[in-house]
Amino acid sequence: MTEPIKPPPPPAANGAQHNGDALLQVTALVRHFPVTRGVVFRHQVGAVRAVDGIDMSVSKGQTLGLVGESGCGKTTTGRLLTRLDEPTSGTIVIDGHDVTHLGPGKMRPMRREIQMIFQDPYSSLNPRHTVGAIVGAPFRLQKVKVPGGIRKNVQELLELVGLNPEHYNRYPHEFSGGQRQRIGIARTLALRPKLIVADEPVSALDVSIQAQVINLLEDLQDELGLTYVVIAHDLSVVRHISDRVAVMYLGKIVELADRDLLYTKPRHPYTVALLSAVPVPEPLTSPSGQRQRRQRIRLEGDVPSPLLPPRACRFHTRCWKAQEICQTEEPPLAELIPGHQVACHFPENTAPEPADDVPIPAADA
Repeated sequence: MTEPIKPPPPPAANGAQHNGDALLQVTALVRHFPVTRGVVFRHQVGAVRAVDGIDMSVSKGQTLGLVGESGCGKTTTGRLLTRLDEPTSGTIVIDGHDVTHLGPGKMRPMRREIQMIFQDPYSSLNPRHTVGAIVGAPFRLQKVKVPGGIRKNVQELLELVGLNPEHYNRYPHEFSGGQRQRIGIARTLALRPKLIVADEPVSALDVSIQAQVINLLEDLQDELGLTYVVIAHDLSVVRHISDRVAVMYLGKIVELADRDLLYTKPRHPYTVALLSAVPVPEPLTSPSGQRQRRQRIRLEGDVPSPLLPPRACRFHTRCWKAQEICQTEEPPLAELIPGHQVACHFPENTAPEPADDVPIPAADA
């Protein structure tokens, strides 16, 4: 029987590493949706554990990619970060301000610091309002007086995202999907936020348009110094835009690492399975010159219900490396090597790198 790898002790009592340069710091974030029964006297009989204790931080000017299967809690996490949903417990600190349980009145000024790009550019824009009214809404809601007036600033924002400023009086139905997403991005940038949560920003767009929007987001980040949390299921998009990547499974982060570390040597079996499904344009070539295809890992069974998740390691019901300890003891999200955290008793790719041959100096004659 393979012995489980013992992770080093956590650096802090709460298990979260404090990053002094972090714009966003999340500690033990939980969101449970109660399940009730009864018509007159309703009582709670359970809870859907959408987000069940996650720790992460995002440094200023960087992009964190959040990936995972549908239903793993990615979108709920994004709504919690922007305080569009109320956390059950945990803490959310944005630029040194604890916004975890701020009321609507106290949260209103913080809306200037954090904004969200929604997934569907068709339903996120009011069809009865013009583009000028949509993009200029943050100025009016926040009662911000801008030099030159709202119209001038809205036209500058439209030009910034690659749209014609003369489209100020047009309606959303007159634009394509990619153009509508640009309108949503312009609205997000109106108050010059520091942190932007992008929830599947290109999944509803044609493949030919996705690259344009991704490149636009990168250009805006370089120009305005933005910080992103990008929620996506397309691993190719995440690899292109992210500096660090967090992998979620059933409400928990199971792996968190720098992009290159995670894509070249994934350590959690779930991440290994996800990456094995990414198509490659050319099959791998063996030393003998013959082409060989990458082995596809097919996970057995369905994703368990977040209403009653498995005990201990939540992935053990589908993992090919699961042993008895995986059913009794939950693995902590621990840093096995610098910059690479994984929650697994038996992680992959743990063999040490081969050392370079060092010549032995000749003895003196």
